[in-house]
Amino acid sequence: MPEQPTPPPLARWLLAARPKTLPLTLSPVIAGLALAVAATGAPAVWTALATLLAAVAIQIGTNLHNDAADFERGTDTDERLGPPRATAQGWLTARQVKNAAHGMFALAFMLGLALLVRGGWPILPVGLASLAAGYAYTGGPRPIAYGPFGEVYALVFFGVAAVGGTYYLQTLTLDGSTLVAGAALGCLASAVLLINNYRDLETDTAAGRRTLCRVLGRERARVLYALLLLVPIPLLMLLDPLHVSWPLLAALPFAALLIRRLWRGTLGPALNEQLARTAQYQALLVGLLILSLLLPATA
Repeated sequence: MPEQPTPPPLARWLLAARPKTLPLTLSPVIAGLALAVAATGAPAVWTALATLLAAVAIQIGTNLHNDAADFERGTDTDERLGPPRATAQGWLTARQVKNAAHGMFALAFMLGLALLVRGGWPILPVGLASLAAGYAYTGGPRPIAYGPFGEVYALVFFGVAAVGGTYYLQTLTLDGSTLVAGAALGCLASAVLLINNYRDLETDTAAGRRTLCRVLGRERARVLYALLLLVPIPLLMLLDPLHVSWPLLAALPFAALLIRRLWRGTLGPALNEQLARTAQYQALLVGLLILSLLLPATA
């Protein structure tokens, strides 16, 4: 990797933890909480806090493990177009970063035990699967991130599991609308990952990563990206708990701008902004969903 000025210790750990990815974790949990409050009238506050903290711990643990694992596998090379990685730059050792990742996974496990008291045994497989997926994303003999199923992983764990699990922990019930909302927001998490792999297509190919973007090629990946941005709008508009659905249409211009920008041939480091804007689009949809839940039904 190109030599970068050595940041202070706290900044090194923040780079490894990648706090900019946290909205992708928090948005579906907040959506699940909003749907639960619409159903019950009030949140279970301590359960909500534990759910948010557990989700953040899994995300940071996954990011830390990814930082170290990609360095050890030789994926983070001088040609990488994304932000600098702490382990690859030599600011932290792989062992330090992996130990920190294990600490975050352990914290998530402990919070999961507390949530198990609230949600009972049905929540156990979801929690264990989330922890296992966080490790397996770049760990183990066949990492998820190195194959074509990363976007499916994002849809399931950053969408269906996050929204559905949060809703269940609040209400101790689960319905079809919640799972549809999870799938809709999972599409946007998949879109973020797709853009990440679209940006890194050449370096991923050189490193032997067979991502979905590599399987599809750039042209079909752009089509998929457009679908991942557009399909969530009608899915969310069809949810039963909504008082009104028209506020969600306000997301269409933002989606159109993102799609147009990618189709005009944006490549290289400029895709870092596209990635950030896609994550913001997910947060926007969650905000519009909450607005649709709050506005009174029209006569």
